[in-house]
Amino acid sequence: MKFAKNILETIGNTPLVKINKITSELDCLVLAKVETFNPGNSVKDRMAVKMIEDAEADGRLQPGGTIIEGTSGNTGMGLALGAIVKGYKLICVITDKQSKEKMDILRAVGAKVIVCPTDVEPEDPRSYYSVSKRLGTEIPNSWYVNQYDNPSNAIAHYEQTAPEIWEQTDGKITHFVVGVGTGGTISGVAKYLKERNPAVKIWGVDTYGSVFKKYHETGIFDENEIYSYITEGIGEDILPKNVDFSVIDGFTKVTDKDAAVFTRRLALEEGIFVGNSAGAAIKGVLQLKEHFKPEDVVVVLFHDSGSRYVGKMFNDDWMRERGFLDEEVTKASDLIKSHSDKPLVIVRTEELVSHAIERLKKYNISQIPVIDTTGFVGSIDESDLFKSYFSDKNIAEKPIKEIMGKPYPIVQENTPIEEVSKLISKDNQAVLVEMANKKYHIITKHDIISSIN
Repeated sequence: MKFAKNILETIGNTPLVKINKITSELDCLVLAKVETFNPGNSVKDRMAVKMIEDAEADGRLQPGGTIIEGTSGNTGMGLALGAIVKGYKLICVITDKQSKEKMDILRAVGAKVIVCPTDVEPEDPRSYYSVSKRLGTEIPNSWYVNQYDNPSNAIAHYEQTAPEIWEQTDGKITHFVVGVGTGGTISGVAKYLKERNPAVKIWGVDTYGSVFKKYHETGIFDENEIYSYITEGIGEDILPKNVDFSVIDGFTKVTDKDAAVFTRRLALEEGIFVGNSAGAAIKGVLQLKEHFKPEDVVVVLFHDSGSRYVGKMFNDDWMRERGFLDEEVTKASDLIKSHSDKPLVIVRTEELVSHAIERLKKYNISQIPVIDTTGFVGSIDESDLFKSYFSDKNIAEKPIKEIMGKPYPIVQENTPIEEVSKLISKDNQAVLVEMANKKYHIITKHDIISSIN
């Protein structure tokens, strides 16, 4: 009988799959190392178990202890599998940028999940770096993993991932392309491949809002490059010790939109249902096409599974809200697709101003049309309303009709977008669109800006 003694023995030996349609413009052979075939559905299973085993060996992790880690989700899943099999507790500290699916999966495998804000400095006590470090000092019999600086991270890929790629390509690999986050995968694989063939080129895929590319090219850690981005699993606002820049030949940056679009394309055109960083990685390969010759063998690594992004890039509404869907926007009805399923929020002339304020806050909107029994007769604008309110608190108890502005223009659903945009000005903040079913929706500046790709 052939069977694994536990789930950890199924980690590794993931397939190498040829990419056909998306890379048809390239003359070289492009092969994807599809890491979603690991039991935790990501490449992070490899290093998670290696880090646990090394910590057990040198006494950092004691029987019955608690494993603590700051993670974007995938390392947490790998650590969870190890914790379950080996009998440890697990606390995962995660940022609010990560998908709900990742958080739910971690909880499903027994991890305690602590969510921290994304848009804070790494040194901020609220950051997921700081919180995970602090918990590691406060909780008895605990071990803070620190995948960013833990050498076992890169060693796992030197010992496992790279030899698999070398064997699967029969040593013919010429380029390795991979998204860079903690740096363990790219550094471990690069070290192994370059030891066997120094001519192999190693390319990292970075994202806008991250510091890797500029630092590699100039040696400058530019804090001005750091800003919030959507792509998960790659890019950093710190320089992890696991990123060995000496074995990396270059970086290419991929936009959030391209990462999301190509993630969907991999599913639709190649039948490979993988995550956000895979979309960035394959787009990175296309951006590097001038570096490849017909005889080259390019291996790109796909980190994780698309199941962790069902509510994000695989969701049309999520993509549309961010302007990532390349839909043709030509008329008024196209501008309201992101909220066409929601009823129009209105106030009536005889309602109090306080009711309008409540509605603005409840629905997180800036403009409200005013109606009476005859139809639309006025408008309420957030900025004008709050100016009036703070100059006269008593205004809250006055009827809407005493402070409302002019009614918004009304257009038909087929009105060209150019005509709609002309109606929005400093004095008129919105337009109403009448649909064929006689229902109305509101078009604001935000809708028009969101339609610009």
